[in-house]
This record gives sequence, structure tokens and C-alpha cells, in this order.
Amino acid sequence: MAKVKTTFFCQSCGAQYAKWQGQCNSCKAWNTIVEEVIQAPEKSDWKIPTKGGATKRTSKPLLINEIDASQEARLDTFDQEFNRVLGGGIVPGSLTLLGGEPGIGKSTLLLQVALKLPYKTLYVSGEESQKQIKMRAERINPNNSNCYILTETKTQNIFKQIEDLQPDIVIVDSIQTLHSDYIESSSGSISQIKECTTELIKYAKETSTPVVLIGHITKDGHIAGPKILEHMVDTVLQFEGDRNHVFRILRANKNRFGSTNELGIYEMQGSGLREVSNPSEILISKKDEELSGNAVAATLEGMRPLMIEVQALVSTAVYGTPQRSATGFNAKRLNMLLAVLEKRAGFRLGAKDVFLNITGGITVDDPAIDLAVVAAILSSNEDEALAKDYCFAAEVGLSGEIRPVQRVEQRILEAEKLGFSTIFVSKYNKISLKPKAIKIQLISKIEDLVDLIV
Repeated sequence: MAKVKTTFFCQSCGAQYAKWQGQCNSCKAWNTIVEEVIQAPEKSDWKIPTKGGATKRTSKPLLINEIDASQEARLDTFDQEFNRVLGGGIVPGSLTLLGGEPGIGKSTLLLQVALKLPYKTLYVSGEESQKQIKMRAERINPNNSNCYILTETKTQNIFKQIEDLQPDIVIVDSIQTLHSDYIESSSGSISQIKECTTELIKYAKETSTPVVLIGHITKDGHIAGPKILEHMVDTVLQFEGDRNHVFRILRANKNRFGSTNELGIYEMQGSGLREVSNPSEILISKKDEELSGNAVAATLEGMRPLMIEVQALVSTAVYGTPQRSATGFNAKRLNMLLAVLEKRAGFRLGAKDVFLNITGGITVDDPAIDLAVVAAILSSNEDEALAKDYCFAAEVGLSGEIRPVQRVEQRILEAEKLGFSTIFVSKYNKISLKPKAIKIQLISKIEDLVDLIV
């Protein structure tokens, strides 16, 4: 009987050690090193399935001038939001990892994409039976003849079915449920995740077949398994949202073939996820009467302009220490803006509670939202409502100056399209645009804003 081989892995970063120790030298985390049983892989009896009888290509060095730089055609997913986040579609031979909280809709999103594709698609599930997947597919798109469902967790059996089926795209739900015969540890362990991912990468690169994986996440919000998993794949997508809200946001944390700044927005419905083509309309509340403490900001997520509503509440502090609370906005930046208002504009906010909320359950880190935050705080402090056709797009500096922001003309056009009459921007922005339906109000310091809205 062969001797059982064991080694020690860090569950946080995947670093390998010959013996146990309390702290990982790589990521400095404590009590994350665990022992796992491994076995040296003997893969002489198994090979990556080829596509259409093609033989394995031998790589050889080429002069950089001889390399063909023409872009390979991407696979259209027929989902505009998914295409936008990926950078235009799925790249052949790429490996994409989708992470998100349990129950957020990862499996629904990828099953919906699989049912839309006109290509031969293999959906591999290690978590649900074929009948369960069929019940969900009936709600989304029951008339699909290109999607094949396989319930299997052993990678050798999956590759055997792939060789028979020859799919154009493979979706795996989820990578933590797979296991390989060449590793003796249990499914979901670090060594199993690394081995299964390596086999899938080898298959994707050698056959130019895109593979999409679903990954579980930890309680800290990171994808479960070793950190090296995110380095191995080409694209890491994050599907996020609040289960108490119907909207879901798809972001790219890593993308070798496109931008990581793009954003996709979906609405969860009984028939699946609906693409939201105009998110500004859902992020701005519809109300009949004007209320104090509300301001609209023109922000950007990637190439997409968004109009979002900022709500502020300023009240006298009941307890000795005033409260500062921000939802969807950096609390430290809120404290900075309050200090600027106190020092430069003379508003005594040091003894008042200030609460800030970005509507729609989204988080914004665009500095162009600063002016809208200040306007909402001033409106609530004076208990005077701002005109509902006002919007703001500028950064506020520590000395109280209104700083310019990038791509301001795109923000102005979005505000004009949604019917706003006035947009407040920095005097130092270079604007060649001359819109007809919206007034561009130029301001240079925080005192100018106070004079215009208070």
C-alpha cells in the first residue's frame, strides 16, 4: 500500500508548508493552516478531451512581430449587462469565476445566460438535481434546445461527457463541489479546488472552449478557497445585492480582457433576472411633494452615467457624542465634508447627529458625489427642500473649493435626458457642450453653493 502523503495549506492564501505552524508567513493570518491528504497525480491514463479531432498544439517561441494581433471573436451572451461587464462577450478559451452570497442568484444568472445562448452549452451542477434545474428553467426559458444539463462532481466523468458532447461553452456550479481522483482530500478542500481548476484551465486553453465557474464566498465576502484561485482564472465577477431588495449588481473584480469599472444591474423577478437598461430611473424615488435632505448626484460606473439620490438627516444630538452614520458612502469622507462645512461655511454641525443614505442599496465611491452630499446635509439642516430638478456633480476639497471631475459632459447629457433643469458643476471644468434643456451652474467654492441653495 502506498504511503499516505500529507501537507499543510493556509486556507486564506493557499501557501504550502511542510509542518503545522500558528501563523502563515505569506498572509500573516493566524490559525488558518490545516493538514490535507494529497497524492502525487499519475495522469498517464487520462488526457484533456480534444475538440473536433484536433491534436494538441505544441507551443514554440515566436518573434513578437510575427504574432497575430487580430482579436478573436467573442461569444455574444445575448445579455447586454453580462456582455458589458465582461467587456463585450465571452472570450474563447477563457476561465470566468462568478462569486456571490448564498441565495443571491448566481445559479439563476448563469442558467439564464445558458438558456439564451444559441451555442451548444453544457451546464454541470454538483449542487442540484436535473429536475430541480428543469423547474427553474421552466420559469426562465423553457423552449431551449441547445442547453445540456449534467449532474456530476467527479472531473474525470465530466471530461468524458465533454469529449462525447463537444460543447461550445461549459458552466460549472460550483467549483467547490468538484473532486478529482488524483487528490485524496475531500471536495472543497484547497488541494481539490486547485487541482480541479487546473484541469479546467488546461481544457479551456487547449480547446479554446470558455469555462464559467461559480464560487462560494466566505463570511468576509471573499471567494472561498485559496487566493491563488483568483489569480489562476482570467475574470473574477462579483454578484452582489441585498436579499431584501430586488436589485442585483454584477461587478468585475478582475478582467484580463476588459475594464474592471463596468457595472451590470438586474432586477430579480419570478421569471428570472431582468436587465435594467436605465438604472437612473430606479435609483431616484418618485415622490409627489418636495422633502428636505434629498439631493441627486450625477455619478459614473465605468462608462455608464448614473443619477442617484442622496438622503441626509441632520438632527440635534440627544446623547453627549453626536452620531455619524453613512450607508453606501465612506463614513470617513462624510466626516471630512462635515468638517469643511463647519470650517469654511460656518455651519455648527459638531453637536448634531448626521445620517446619510444612498438609495437603492448601492455603494458609491465616486468623488463627484461630494457636492450632492453637502447639498443634502445643508437642506436637512435648514429644513428647506431643494428643487427636485437640481442635480450635482463635483468634488469638494479640504479648503472648500469645488474641484472638477472627469467626463463631466457625459454626466450633463444624462441629467438633461432625465429632465433636470440645472446641474451644479465646478467652475474649473472645461465644458464645450452647450445643452438647450439644462442650465449649467458653475461654482468655485462651497460658499457659492450655500448662497444658491440656502
